Order: sequence, then structure tokens, then C-alpha cells
Amino acid sequence: MSGGTGGRPGGGPGGGLLVAGTTSDAGKSVVTAGICRWLVRQGVKVAPFKAQNMSLNSFVTREGAEIGRAQAMQAQAARVEPSVLMNPVLLKPGSDRSSQVVLMGKPVGELSARGYHGGRQEALLGTVLDCLAELRGTYDAVICEGAGSPAEINLRRTDIVNMGIARGARLPVLVVGDIDRGGVFASFFGTVALLSREDQELVAGFLVNKFRGDVSLLEPGVDMLRGLTGRHTYGILPFRHGLGIDEEDGLRVSLRGAVRESEVSSPVGEDILRVAVCAIPLMSNFTDLDALAAEPGVVVRFVDRAEELVDADLVVVPGTRGTVKALEWLRRRGLADALVRRAAEGRPVLGICGGFQLLGEHIEDEVESRAGAVDGLGLLPVRVRFAREKTLTRPVGEALGEPVQGYEIHHGVAQVTGGEAFLDGCRVGEVWGTHWHGSLESDGFRRAFLREVAAAAGRRFVPAADTSFEGLREEQLDRLGDLIEEHADTDALWRLIESGAPAGLPFIPPGAPV
Repeated sequence: MSGGTGGRPGGGPGGGLLVAGTTSDAGKSVVTAGICRWLVRQGVKVAPFKAQNMSLNSFVTREGAEIGRAQAMQAQAARVEPSVLMNPVLLKPGSDRSSQVVLMGKPVGELSARGYHGGRQEALLGTVLDCLAELRGTYDAVICEGAGSPAEINLRRTDIVNMGIARGARLPVLVVGDIDRGGVFASFFGTVALLSREDQELVAGFLVNKFRGDVSLLEPGVDMLRGLTGRHTYGILPFRHGLGIDEEDGLRVSLRGAVRESEVSSPVGEDILRVAVCAIPLMSNFTDLDALAAEPGVVVRFVDRAEELVDADLVVVPGTRGTVKALEWLRRRGLADALVRRAAEGRPVLGICGGFQLLGEHIEDEVESRAGAVDGLGLLPVRVRFAREKTLTRPVGEALGEPVQGYEIHHGVAQVTGGEAFLDGCRVGEVWGTHWHGSLESDGFRRAFLREVAAAAGRRFVPAADTSFEGLREEQLDRLGDLIEEHADTDALWRLIESGAPAGLPFIPPGAPV
């Protein structure tokens, strides 16, 4: 790469790039993270940005703002502190038709999809452009991530995350396609051909993701694509097992694959530990379980049937955007009765955030579900009242003799009336509950907790003494940076970031429908 440490000549705005995709899950998040890690290793001061994110996996910044976890991980890739400027709009689905709108890190209301796209989204364009401008005034480069596809012609008028932000900030656009799905050339061509002339002028070229096989067999297609579109392909990234950053919208990768190679490490002790995670509705921050899956000898799986809890050494009830709905689901599927039986038998159960709340005695909810008074499972001496104001904090503390840090994102306020103190929650027997997301990422605490679980389960399991979850994350981010450095045209990519889309890119008919 040439010019990688040149900064911003004359104090003008930093360079920028929008990473768009032919589809959702084409690899935009990981490519954005990879570019950030590649750039920071070249001495470039870089930041990630996503104008609008839809995700139930979120994170709390040091200033107490809620943003998407993907942007927090991209910030780690860039070796900078996550900021609300990096994700000014976050949508947290509460049903198929409505989402909580989080603006500049704070919830501002619940809107239907029609209500949001009917005018509210378009009104936010100025806010997101201001955030992007502030980042570009501070950093040498800002790598922006789009959402879905830029060719969603039904939503273009109100778009603030794909071509809307590209046009508003004059960003060059790189379109990523997942060749593992098939049809990547048609997807590239069709994406450009469905954009208006003005939007097409910013689409600089393409990046092929998840390629398996001999690259020479793909090159004729790349040449033909350039002849058809006049646009460069900036790289062909090979398929790699176990790559990905914290997922946004679903369980698209195995938990173990999210943190390390897919090969399962041998247990240190004589036994393994089996962890069953209840796949409750509107599950949030399921990334809490990645740290368990990173431990050699710990097998994590998601379950939705009562019989799947029978052989589990630990059952986790994770966070959820719908505590009452999750409680109803557990009861309907027989999982609630299975949890009660486990508690009576002294077998370990861990509830996190919404999962902690539903393990309590009573829930009063006029905010999230508006269900009013609801009985919980009664496994912990806790009463929960939902407040309109959301708790957003980054607590630190100690548990099981080890330092712990985490983050809290919840409307439910827990009144603990008994049991043994455990973080902000409590423990009764082998039932544990806390609002703290991310606590299992604290290595010493995770090992101490697993020793307790193993003892209660009668397993001769021994946690590895040297597993560093932070180290595994860094290792993964470096591998993403390596992909860009080794398989992308980095000189051309830097010119794109620094100078914008090439002039004279041809128009591909028919363009966006009138």
C-alpha cells in the first residue's frame, strides 16, 4: 500500500469507503473489520461506521450508549474505543412488524416497519451524516458498512445506510458478494444495473467473498464482469472456517466457529462439559456464550425441547428482547418444568439478563410486553419491575474470588430479596442469575464458574489454564486483516479510500425504475 500514513492533507475530511453487499450476510461486517485491521497495521488511524443497524446483539460504550456489537468488534479491529458515532441508529426487533428505535445510543420509541420507513428513517439522514462527518474529521479513514443490499429499490427513497449515505457523503462503494451461495456475477451486475445513474457513479467495483477452489478458474468471469460493467474487482477472498465477528441478525455460525477454528480442542481433564442454551424467542446477545464455547472441552448447543436438557451439565437461559414472551414459550414447550426439576435436583442453571428475570418470582411489565403482572419460574428470590428508562452501564466487580467486568442493557429492574450475592443478581443452590452480559469473557471468573459447574454436575472437567478470550478475538481479527492484505488489491483499495470512486464509470442500463 502506498500513502497509508499520509493522514488528511490540509486538515480536510479523512478518506472513506462504503462496504455494501449483494445480499444480507454477504460478508460486509467481516470485510469491514478486515479492512480496519489491515489499515491500522499500516499506521492508518481508522474507524468503522454503520449508519443504521438492525440487531438484538448490542453493546454499551464507555459513555453509556447502546450500539451494535458488530460495530464494537470493528472498533476493536481498528484498535479504537467504540463510540456512539460509529452506529447512530440501532433497531432492536420486538416482533416481525416493530422495533425499538435507539438513536444516539438511547431508546426513543417503538415503531412499526411502515412507520419507520414511512418518514422517520429519512428524517435521520442529517443525524447520521453529521456523525460520519465528525468521524471523518478525526480519523484518516472511515470504513462504513451498508445493510442488506443497496439495490432494494422499494426502500431507496428513505435509505440512510447504503446509497443514501454514499451520496450524502460522496463515498466510493465496494460491493461484496458471497460466491459460496452461487450466482455472484449475476448479483454483482444486477446490483449495479438496478441503481440510478447518480448512484452508479459511486459504485467503484466488487469484492468476491468465500471462494473455494482454483482462482484461475474464476478469472475469466472477473474479466468479463469488468467488460460488462467497466468496474474493477478488488479481490477474491478465500473461504476460511471459523471466521466471523459478533453476528447481527441470527445464529449463522456455530458458537465455536465464532471464536476459533472449527476443530474442537481436547479437554484438559477427563470429562467434557455439555452446555445447553435455551433458544428463546427474540434472543439477544447470544454472543455471551462464545466465551464458554472457546474453552477446550466445553460443548455448547442451542436447544428447544425439554428432553435436550437431560444430559446437560449446565443450562443457560440467555438474554431476550421479550422476557414475558420467552417465559410463555418455555412453559408451552415444557422447558419451564424441566428447569424447575433441574433446580430441585441441584443441577446448574444460569440466567443472563432477560433469562435472569424470568427465573425470578414475579414480573411487572407495562413497558416491554405490557402484560402487567406475571409469575416467573420462582427459582430465584427476585421481583422484576420494567422501567421505561433503559439501564445502560459497564459495571466491574468481583465474583468467585475473581475480577469481572460486563455490560448491562435492560428495562427490567430487579429487586433481590434473598440468596447469595452474585454480581448484580443472586445465587440459590446451583441456580445463578445476573444482568451482566459479557461476564464470561473475564477469563479467571469463567474458569472459576466452570469449576463450580463441574463439581455440581459430578464431572471431572478441568478448565484450561491458558485460554484467553481476548487473545482469541485478537487472533481472529488479525486473520481477517491477513485476508485483506493477502487477497485484495490493497494499492487499489487505498486509492479508492483516499481519492473516491474513479471518474467516468459507465452507466449500466436500465438503472433504477422511475
